[in-house]
Amino acid sequence: MHERTAVTALTLAVSALLATALPAQAQAGPAGYYGTKTPYAPQQNARTYQQAPEGFVPVFTENVSRHGSRAASDSEDGDLILALWDKAEAEGQLTRTGERFGGDARALLAAMDKIGYGQLSGRGVREIQDTAARLEERLPVLFRQIVRNSERIDVVNSGKDRAVDSGNLFADALADNDPALAPLIAPARTDADLLYFHKSAGGEEYRDYVDNDERLAATLDAITDQPATHTAARHVLERIFQPAFVKRVTAGEFSSIGTEVEAAQAVHALYSIAPAMSDEGDWDMRRYIAPRDAQWFAYLGDAEDFYEKGPGFDDSDITYRMANVLLDDFFEKIEAKQAGTGDVGAELRFTHAEEIIPLAALMGLPGSTEGASPARPYTYADNAWRGASVAPMATNIQWDLFRKGNKYLVRMLYNEKQTAFKKSCKPVARGSYFYDTTELQRCFNRSTSTTP
Repeated sequence: MHERTAVTALTLAVSALLATALPAQAQAGPAGYYGTKTPYAPQQNARTYQQAPEGFVPVFTENVSRHGSRAASDSEDGDLILALWDKAEAEGQLTRTGERFGGDARALLAAMDKIGYGQLSGRGVREIQDTAARLEERLPVLFRQIVRNSERIDVVNSGKDRAVDSGNLFADALADNDPALAPLIAPARTDADLLYFHKSAGGEEYRDYVDNDERLAATLDAITDQPATHTAARHVLERIFQPAFVKRVTAGEFSSIGTEVEAAQAVHALYSIAPAMSDEGDWDMRRYIAPRDAQWFAYLGDAEDFYEKGPGFDDSDITYRMANVLLDDFFEKIEAKQAGTGDVGAELRFTHAEEIIPLAALMGLPGSTEGASPARPYTYADNAWRGASVAPMATNIQWDLFRKGNKYLVRMLYNEKQTAFKKSCKPVARGSYFYDTTELQRCFNRSTSTTP
């Protein structure tokens, strides 16, 4: 009882902060408002990249990629909203728009069930294959070197089907574009400690935070349970159900199925996953949720990801500290190449949003540089973090290593856009996207013992 009282008091305190910190409607995020379900698109044309300094040639590349677009993890959201829809239909309580919703939702669920919940969609397959093709096109000199020197292409995955499939598709696409690479691609291997660290031994403290931290629970409860959320929920439901039925949902008559907020979140979940399933059908779920309401529910989803996976509270690194295992691996592969102890020409890793988001925060990538003060909770108005840009489907972070004599430079691409390292890292020249490896070791507090 004491713990429940403490959590309630904390929630009320956060609610009071939100009353002054949060605008009535979240300010604009990326178009579409799909959060981390946003399908992938490369963020820069390779023809506009900076050229490497004179004399430097690529000798190694490595990346980490989220799996491609996929079906929803399960049918829970669809089941919830369709249970309410069935009751409303039986009572003649559907709007004209709502009459179409049941068929559209069931068709979308059937398509996801057919490919398998959580599995790659047709769009997801193409995202991964196209990304592989562009990688090869960007670095022709490197891939010719890999063939000439019989260097290995290493493929590593988290062990989850969609990551395994993404890695295999990526490797196959490389080989399809250049058959000479096929015998150099090593059999894919699984490393859950590296690429599923939030569920591995290294994530134990993090899991305790997500499951038991009172401040986290109070903050997320307060962000969700506010007037703007209930207003947006009623707007969503009123597109599908008659006002009298919405009032009954709001009053809790169907609490065994779900609250008004849960029902509206379920509609938004189907809306968000529909673009990922575009190859399987012509889904237009936009008719069932207005942009302003899609934006609000995207904000609620982003808030959860921000506090549970991203920068989180600015006085703690619990959400992203565990990503050091992955950042260490990036450095170790670079250092091995410099030292001449590695025979790998390309290191390709495939994982999930739960790993990409904390890695982005650890590295200080654009949009992931600022945590939220406990005194001022996360909002779109005062924080740049957006799931749609930090970790859309097939998100990738790539480091390319260039060499001239005994000097080595690294260039980073984030979703195929040349990206500066964090501010404490100094490039080789002002405005350059190339960094000396010793400078990266310094600004990321790495040991240089393995560097020749």
